[in-house]
Amino acid sequence: MEHFIWNIDPNIFTFGPLQLRWYGVLFVGSFFLGLLLMQWIYKRENRDPAEVDSLLFYVMAGAVVGARLMHCLAYEPDFYLSHPLEIFKVWNGGLASHGGLLGVLLALWIFARRHNESYFWLISRMTIPGALSAFFVRSGNFFNSEIVGKPADLPWAIIFQRYDMIPRHPVQLYEAFAYLILFALLLWLYKRLSFSFSTRLLPGLFLVYLFTARFLLEYTKTRQADYTLDIPFSTGQLLSLPLILIGAAWVLWALKTERSQAPERSKK
Repeated sequence: MEHFIWNIDPNIFTFGPLQLRWYGVLFVGSFFLGLLLMQWIYKRENRDPAEVDSLLFYVMAGAVVGARLMHCLAYEPDFYLSHPLEIFKVWNGGLASHGGLLGVLLALWIFARRHNESYFWLISRMTIPGALSAFFVRSGNFFNSEIVGKPADLPWAIIFQRYDMIPRHPVQLYEAFAYLILFALLLWLYKRLSFSFSTRLLPGLFLVYLFTARFLLEYTKTRQADYTLDIPFSTGQLLSLPLILIGAAWVLWALKTERSQAPERSKK
């Protein structure tokens, strides 16, 4: 069986020591698309869209710092604790989505405090561009031929020539399209539901969907951590489990609250 061979140069162009990489363009581009989405949301809910400009800085800083620290401490702790200065070399690669989420949540909390904004309103709206950003990040991993899948003899398996010549699951694309569906679902629900119900429901749904997809797709992914666990779960799966549980509890709370408020609204 012949398989598609993927061997694209991860650099769009190189000029001396400077490099422009597909991953970087997709990563940064996702934040600016998120900026446009949040400006639309602010206008739709009669809020000042000028606040979104500073929000972009908070989100980018939180995402990069959180993702980098989580990668270094959860996936390659021995190396980075022995070479702490390497933690700052983000350009060498190594970002973990779980840490990126935690970093963004902290950044949004700081932003909400400084701008007298509702934290729960903010994180609920940020789930929409957040899902889109996850799609672009995994697409960037595909261009980098990194985070590859396990060997597979399937018609859609891909040979990542820059990694090896073995057909593998294109797990980056599995994840990317799963997150694109999540983005479409969240956007559809946001436009369909009341603002108050969206605030309660979207964060929990985001956590359940995204990290359940991540948990399941880990079974088709090569090992990412530089150590072996004596349990049937990977590091990525262990980091996903608490977020799935939190998300499930959040969704149940949102649905229960909505049902309890429905009779009160019908009386008005």
